[in-house]
Amino acid sequence: MYAILDIETTGGKYNEEGITEIAIYKFDGHKVTDQFISLINPEQPIQPFVVNLTGINNNMLRNAPKFYEIAKRVVEITEDCILVAHNAKFDYRILRTEFRRLGFEFERQSLCTVELSKKLIPGLPSYSLGKLVRSLGIPLSDRHRAAGDAQATIKLFKMLLAKDVEKDIMKEHVRKEPKRNLDTKLVFILEELPSETGVYYFHDENGDIIYVGKSRNIRKRVNQHFTNDNPKSREMQRKVASVSYELTGNELIALLKENQEIKEIKPRYNRALKKDIFSHALYHSVDENGYVNFKIGRAHKTKKNITTFSSLRSAKNSLTKWVEEYELCERLSGLHGGTGNCFAYTIKSCYGACLEEETPEEYNERAEKLIERYSYENQNMLLIGRGREVDEKSALLIEDGEFKGVGYFNLNHQINKLDIIRSIITPMSNNRDAEHIIQSFLRKKHNFKIVQLSIQE
Repeated sequence: MYAILDIETTGGKYNEEGITEIAIYKFDGHKVTDQFISLINPEQPIQPFVVNLTGINNNMLRNAPKFYEIAKRVVEITEDCILVAHNAKFDYRILRTEFRRLGFEFERQSLCTVELSKKLIPGLPSYSLGKLVRSLGIPLSDRHRAAGDAQATIKLFKMLLAKDVEKDIMKEHVRKEPKRNLDTKLVFILEELPSETGVYYFHDENGDIIYVGKSRNIRKRVNQHFTNDNPKSREMQRKVASVSYELTGNELIALLKENQEIKEIKPRYNRALKKDIFSHALYHSVDENGYVNFKIGRAHKTKKNITTFSSLRSAKNSLTKWVEEYELCERLSGLHGGTGNCFAYTIKSCYGACLEEETPEEYNERAEKLIERYSYENQNMLLIGRGREVDEKSALLIEDGEFKGVGYFNLNHQINKLDIIRSIITPMSNNRDAEHIIQSFLRKKHNFKIVQLSIQE
């Protein structure tokens, strides 16, 4: 559990500042579960430049509670939490100073979103909260007020958790969780899980990830792991100390994240996805008469294809449907052997390319449409889909025909420039399995909006 913190102060000499406003949001990594926001009477005047910056003046604080009156609430809401703040050294120092004045030693683990941002989003011109969130498309209202800055820090931290591909933040959090015995452990874990789409991670007592899975209902799927009676499941039930998860908002991103995590982390209990998940591919060539020919074959990593399939049957079923849809020749598509006309010509759904009655130019125009529709080679496009929350959308970036990664943006923010898109995207591997997952998904009925991008944007 995290406590996202922002403090406004009077300004003044080092370690003599007083708190004028505090905002703390208890955050489980996905949503806010509790909050505390209050103006505070610092019992000292506010520096004029701070009044201009925050808008908080001495008159506003005359009837506000003094720090000792809200200290107990601060202790309670931050109990067993890691403090998270933008420039955490400052906020943590101010908080500890106030508690020392009361004769109480306040100690918490802390994380700084400035340091995390420099590590996970390097190369930005500024890491001040205002400029940073603006460059990442994160909405920020009431700048230099505790609640506004803390809410922006929550959204920033959520993005940083997604960009932490090494899962260092998550692992450290698990290591600090209290340990439980087996009887209560599995029940407690299930209570904390959502019935939503995403990727879940089984951790051992050291925080290391021992299993990765994806599901449209995380709680239901994990419950199946915990109630299965096969030897592998029983062993995992003994080893698992905690389950963390990452909501994705839609199944496509869950599939892509699961694929990447398993390949990179190589969890000991995962067998699936360590090898390629496709076996066949659709290829094209031009014959001696100038006609585009299609052929299904075994997938080769070094051979360019239009799209891939998980089985030969899937490939044949798809190609049969496309030949009919684009009015192509069965023989030139490898679905009809021999010479002479194909069967489709007999029933007048082929215009005679097999007999050279249709010109290559006319035939190839339709064949190229199939290639363009089911291959994203050399394309620049953004796939926009459902996000993790109602006011959010997901974005999947393909640039120069390569899958670049996924990210999320607020509906109120216009995503129309490539540099902004790149900044919100968490980079992911453009391996053949990722291509297969995207192409397979786009062949089905889906709710993604496809936006073509120009490289100049």
